[in-house]
Amino acid sequence: MREAHSVEQVRAAEAALMAVLPDGALMRRAAAGLAATCAGLVARVYGTRTVLLVGSGDNGGDALYAGARLARRGARVDALLLSPARAHAAGLEALRGAGGRCLPADAPGFLTDAQDLVGAADLVIDGIVGIGGRGALRAPADLLAEAAEASRAVVVAVDLPSGVDADTGAVPGAAVRADVTVTFGTHKPGLLVDPGASYAGVVTLVDIGLEPPAPVLRAVQHADVARLLPRPARESDKYARGVLGLVVGSERYPGAAVLAAGAALRGGAGALRYLGPRAVGETVLRAHPEVMVGAGRVQAYAVGSGLDTGEEARERFAAVPGEGVPVLVDADGLTLLAEMGPNSLNGVPGVLLTPHAGEAVRLFEGLGAHTTRDEVEAERIGHATRLAAAYRATVLLKGSTTVIADPRGEVWANPTGTPYLATAGSGDVLTGLTGALLAAGRTPTEAAVCGAYLHGLAGRLASAAGTPCAAGDVAAALPEAWRAVRGSGA
Repeated sequence: MREAHSVEQVRAAEAALMAVLPDGALMRRAAAGLAATCAGLVARVYGTRTVLLVGSGDNGGDALYAGARLARRGARVDALLLSPARAHAAGLEALRGAGGRCLPADAPGFLTDAQDLVGAADLVIDGIVGIGGRGALRAPADLLAEAAEASRAVVVAVDLPSGVDADTGAVPGAAVRADVTVTFGTHKPGLLVDPGASYAGVVTLVDIGLEPPAPVLRAVQHADVARLLPRPARESDKYARGVLGLVVGSERYPGAAVLAAGAALRGGAGALRYLGPRAVGETVLRAHPEVMVGAGRVQAYAVGSGLDTGEEARERFAAVPGEGVPVLVDADGLTLLAEMGPNSLNGVPGVLLTPHAGEAVRLFEGLGAHTTRDEVEAERIGHATRLAAAYRATVLLKGSTTVIADPRGEVWANPTGTPYLATAGSGDVLTGLTGALLAAGRTPTEAAVCGAYLHGLAGRLASAAGTPCAAGDVAAALPEAWRAVRGSGA
């Protein structure tokens, strides 16, 4: 499991460590890890043209010390000092002592010369601003970030790409787009959640001895998910494994019921009941004869995919909370929930909401709050946690990075997925899969974490080699995704 900590937590952990280490030792640890990673990214260090983008403070110091290490191994190192008067003094001395050269931003013709150096570089190290930075990059840093992206150089960010918010992943304007980010001590949330994650490239964690407290965000891996997946016992029957009630689909959207049912049958529950219009139930049965049609005892409900929002849909939705079992709400069900208000699910023993950004906007409107789709996607963590608290539910906020927040304030970022999952019916597959995990006895948060992970992995498998996939292909790939996770040794 990858764990991420806030800027405040990192600062406190760094201060505690620096109090017992010799002066400058922590920075030298970070610089050694940074230099070692950079050395592994080039064919050979000797003769490599390396450019350091150096801001003020410790982030720039890390870059300068790493540059000094590379220079001592024969690299040509040029440091572009964006704040010459505030550049890290000891780092500058180390670089100059190793034969590195410095070009201050107040030198005549700085921007042209700096852009030329970046354009000819083999390696660019971004040390403009660190985890405490806020807002977009300003000139001339923004122009050098553009030059680095346009160059053939490998771009390495120090701790976090400059211009990315460490705590939220927000990118309010110009930012460095890195090929590799070398982060120190622990991950930062902005490295694991879009849009920041898309600027970070491959993230390499360097252990510098920090001992931070409990993380503010987690990202699970195969072994973590394998430990959470349901495993039938020797004496389990289909009812003991859990029965999912599907309140999805309508005469207008029968495909949603077919897709959700197909995924639910591969999701770990022992049986599936479809509750909906007779014609839709017959369509589901033709595709999946294993499904039971009609009311009966269930361990959880999945509600909303393709439900529509007319009077019949409202009646189907309103009947679910009274059953006293956990409920997953998606799609049209979220629209109805926003209209009825968060109290409409009072008494439900566990609620899981699975909105995309547009549906999240509707849920906020149900609270009397205004936001936009762009604002939700720019700061996913904050919006997911606010919805979770207001609706007293686990929220699975879908998107290029799926974020899961529970009512206690704990947050997960899902690391699997592919842009090919942006296809009609993909959300119906996620609903069926995650609902089945809920019926099989997982908590809403466990079901959300496992469902998002398996769904993303199945999407990758279904679109292997860059081939587009349909939602049905994703459902069909779920058994292979399960095997891959279970084969992790957990």
